[in-house]
Amino acid sequence: MEFQYIFKGIVVGLMASIPLGPIGVLIIQKTLQKGRLAGFISGSGAAVADTLFASIAVLGLGFVINFIQAQEFYFRLIGSIFLILVGLRIFLANTVKQFKKSQSPGKRGMFGDFLAIFFLTLSNPIAVLFFGAMFAGASVFGDAHSAMTGLYLLLGVLLGGALWWYALSTIVDLFRKKFRLKQMFWINKISGLIIAILGFLVFLSCFEPIKSFLNS
Repeated sequence: MEFQYIFKGIVVGLMASIPLGPIGVLIIQKTLQKGRLAGFISGSGAAVADTLFASIAVLGLGFVINFIQAQEFYFRLIGSIFLILVGLRIFLANTVKQFKKSQSPGKRGMFGDFLAIFFLTLSNPIAVLFFGAMFAGASVFGDAHSAMTGLYLLLGVLLGGALWWYALSTIVDLFRKKFRLKQMFWINKISGLIIAILGFLVFLSCFEPIKSFLNS
């Protein structure tokens, strides 16, 4: 019985993580720059943040969800600015210095990557609505909604997210040794540009409701 809810959570965690948005691009860049372990630890930050969002949906914290919906504009605005800044930082980074640092990525650096991805993922709390819709649409609880089933489901979400980031970082790491410094230079430029553009698109989307209201 427990495995049933863990499995459902894994499926939800995978569905939340697999779409290759700015977080995915950033973790690919981290893996190419520092290696598989750094990429996986960075991805774990996203998995933990997603599990936190899922816990809000599972616990049915309506006042939190209502607050997020009411403040959606500000959350999206702050998140988009973060993405733009991160993208520009990667785009402008000194590839030679990054390469030297990647030869000895200490635990502190990896922990910093974990926190950076964790807070960047938290800057998009609208994900709570995604998890709420997934749990409701898939009828994950059935008639057996309890504290324990909720915990099993959240464990599954965490495992699903971690499984995806482990798989992605492992696959990307297979190609890492084929890249040279010049190629890493262009990878940084391209990935930084993609992240910044995605952030800018989110920034523009923040003002779509206002634009629609003015045109109505």
